[in-house]
Amino acid sequence: MYKIPLIKPYLPDTIRDAVFTVLESGYLTEGSVTKEFENSVRRFIECGYCLAVTSATVGLEIALRAIGVSSGDEVIVPDYTYPATAAVAPIIGARSVIVDINRKTMNIDYDKIENAITDKTKAIIPVSLFGNPLNYERLSEIKKKYKVFIIEDAACSLGADYKGKRVGNFSDITVFSCHPRKFITTGEGGIVTTDNTELAEWMNSYKHFGMNLNPAERGNIDFEIIGTNYKLSNILAAIGLEQIKIVDDLLAQRRAFAKNYIELLHDIPGITLPEVTEHGIHSYQTFSVFVANRNEIMRKMRELGIEVQIGTYSLHMHKAFNSDNKKIRLHGNFENSKFAFNHCLALPMYHEMTESEQQSVVKELIASIKSL
Repeated sequence: MYKIPLIKPYLPDTIRDAVFTVLESGYLTEGSVTKEFENSVRRFIECGYCLAVTSATVGLEIALRAIGVSSGDEVIVPDYTYPATAAVAPIIGARSVIVDINRKTMNIDYDKIENAITDKTKAIIPVSLFGNPLNYERLSEIKKKYKVFIIEDAACSLGADYKGKRVGNFSDITVFSCHPRKFITTGEGGIVTTDNTELAEWMNSYKHFGMNLNPAERGNIDFEIIGTNYKLSNILAAIGLEQIKIVDDLLAQRRAFAKNYIELLHDIPGITLPEVTEHGIHSYQTFSVFVANRNEIMRKMRELGIEVQIGTYSLHMHKAFNSDNKKIRLHGNFENSKFAFNHCLALPMYHEMTESEQQSVVKELIASIKSL
């Protein structure tokens, strides 16, 4: 147990009361509470449609199915991301094409996307990594030029902003995570947003076993497509609903912590801060820095009771995503992804973190760097 953890879910007493209310109701599966959670997130993002699902991973899966990705198609993804981003295309029979990232922002390299596009490319899954928005204007140009879909993996980006508009409004479909490491959590769960009515209706039907969900026709249930069960229960939705009510406060706190980290670390030798996308406002789901000897620094700080962590994974370095897998195509040498994997260090940040705890993180980080 760390004295300063990487993140701690913020679970006020209102959440306990909300969960007990659901339990006492006897209606535990997806119902009115889940619908209220979906509507609250939709209003916050100001998007057309919002669906709650069992995880961000299945959210990406149904997004690809909704746009018709299947065997023979290719989906371009970044190398520096959690494995789920690149796993969903092979899961449904397509191929993931893995490309490098921009070293400064750690988001996907847009030139590398264009170099990897073929006549088999159906979609791109860029990741707004750690809450850093994408360059949506560049992505829009690529979408129009090559007639591909943009399915954004915004697992960490709830509340992030680009040119005054919240992430969740720019791509054909956007998928957020509600995993416990996220500051808005449902325990396990995901959120899918879109402004496309046809895609929203298809995904909503698919997650309800393929059922026709037209309110005017509910008296006569009809299963129009083959679907499955990706519904989020009222129990889990109750947790998220109470958190989304205070999302502005949670975001403001994270950005205040990030501002303080930046002020304390920006001139320290041995530390480089990643760049925020131009015109973007970071959600700071993860606050990270680049350091040399990352693994040794991580070991030292953990021994002191401070939970620091790697950023994420460089996929091409793992057996599941190497060139022996026929459902994977590696495009490039991934020098920037390897740099991020070896040097990115995530620092603690959680709602109840104190100023003293943050100063301890900074003090021990600087001391660890100086000791090497």
